[in-house]
Amino acid sequence: MSVLKRAHTWEISDSENESDVKLDQSDQDANSIHSAACKRSAEPTDEVKNPERRRRRTREELQEDQERRKANREKQRGEKEKLKEQKLQEQQKRKEAAEKLNLLKPENFIKSLTVRIHTGLLQDAGCDMLLETLDGLALMNRIEDKSLHNSIRWTRKALHVTEQADKNGVVEEDQVLMVISQNEFNDMVTSHKKVTDQMALSGEVKEEAESLLQHLSEYLTRMSGKVVTILVVGHHQRGGSWDEDDPDLYHLETEELLVHLQLCWNVAVYFLFGWEEVTDHVIAVTKALSKRPYKVLCGDPELGFCMDGSWSGGVRVERDGRGLAQVWTRQIQQLKRVSVPTAKSVSTAYPSPSLLMQAYEDLPSEEERRKLLADLTVGGEAKERRVGPDVSGRIYRLLTSQNPQLLLD
Repeated sequence: MSVLKRAHTWEISDSENESDVKLDQSDQDANSIHSAACKRSAEPTDEVKNPERRRRRTREELQEDQERRKANREKQRGEKEKLKEQKLQEQQKRKEAAEKLNLLKPENFIKSLTVRIHTGLLQDAGCDMLLETLDGLALMNRIEDKSLHNSIRWTRKALHVTEQADKNGVVEEDQVLMVISQNEFNDMVTSHKKVTDQMALSGEVKEEAESLLQHLSEYLTRMSGKVVTILVVGHHQRGGSWDEDDPDLYHLETEELLVHLQLCWNVAVYFLFGWEEVTDHVIAVTKALSKRPYKVLCGDPELGFCMDGSWSGGVRVERDGRGLAQVWTRQIQQLKRVSVPTAKSVSTAYPSPSLLMQAYEDLPSEEERRKLLADLTVGGEAKERRVGPDVSGRIYRLLTSQNPQLLLD
């Protein structure tokens, strides 16, 4: 029976010694780090040393945060109120602009016009037709005696503060009608003849104090800017009342008065048959005055009916000449049965009218000039084709014809 013997000594290599040394050093380093950490954790911090100080700082910070949040909320609330107020103001402005625009429309603005009729016209029975028509159209009218004799004028409420209105805020329109009979017009002709004869003899003008011509002259001097129109009623009834001895002389004197009224006083004269035409004229002037403010408002450079697009406007030409080729193309395209590709083919071959005219001059015969553009190829289409002699001849007549009445087609 064999006996196991225990070795009394161990053989240790050099490498084993080195590994043991490294393990011992790593254990020592770990122990030192652990001891240092325990030492630091054992030392009390400032918060642990003084817990009351930490609580006071937190309370102050919370109070500051609350005050900051409150200030932010108040600021946001103020901004929201400001934006809301601005929106309300904008809405109010838009509403006022819409109401103003609605008032300026002819169908609404005509209701603010007042037709003022002189009391002298009430002596004529035909004036009843005018008054009945105005009442039937629901147009305001007034009878007055402080204006031009036998006149009809218009007033309205002031639209702007800058307008020259009276103390009641009423603005007087510049249009004035003076309705007279044929006899009164004959008196004006006679008065004007006396004035011209007197001026030719003495060089001084002394008009009759009670003549309508004198009243009209004083009114135009006092009311500058007024546009007076004279309506002569019953012209056909006075056909045989002229001076039978010398009717040509009466016509001459009448023409002299008409020229004097038109050139010196800017007064037009219309000869009407009766009060029916006078009524139509008054209604036409009233409607024209009702359309005036809206037309002035729509008279801005930007026209509402012009839509955006290359077809709706002209071609802009720069100072360096850009755009002239497109203008030349548009000019050719204005001819009947000339498409855009056809016009472009011509403007591409001859970029300007002067070059095309020079090409015409270089050809000896007129027949060759007419057919100069006929063989040009029209591009941009599925089927290749040419300009043709018809379009070529019309373009030639367009550029060379001296007859403004010539029909190109």
